[in-house]
Amino acid sequence: MAAQLSDALKDLLDSKVFVTVATVQPDGSPQVSPVWVKRDGDDLLISTTVDRRKAKNLRRDPRVTVVAQPADAPYTYAEIRGTAELTTEGGQELIDELSVKYTGKPYAEFNPESAKDAERLVVRIRPRKVVGRL
Repeated sequence: MAAQLSDALKDLLDSKVFVTVATVQPDGSPQVSPVWVKRDGDDLLISTTVDRRKAKNLRRDPRVTVVAQPADAPYTYAEIRGTAELTTEGGQELIDELSVKYTGKPYAEFNPESAKDAERLVVRIRPRKVVGRL
């Protein structure tokens, strides 16, 4: 059953908040990284490349946890538990949209080395449960 995001959490995710994404390593240990995020309804969209550890982890085990925590209110947070779906469709468009949201520039302008990046993925996270103070 899908979880719905509160209006306060939607507002936070629509801002320039960095979120932390946790995936499961092959040995069962966590792998955690900060990422940019976009909201699509109650789903979260993040970008990565096909060769990154989080993409490999999510292909093997789609369980994921995302923590959203505003920098100016560190005791206010939300933990979003769910499952991830990966696709290359729209991958470049998503990273460009996220880059404009967070930096004001297209990704290639923000990160000129990005031409060397592997193919981009869209990771769609479907919330199953939301806990925390948002």
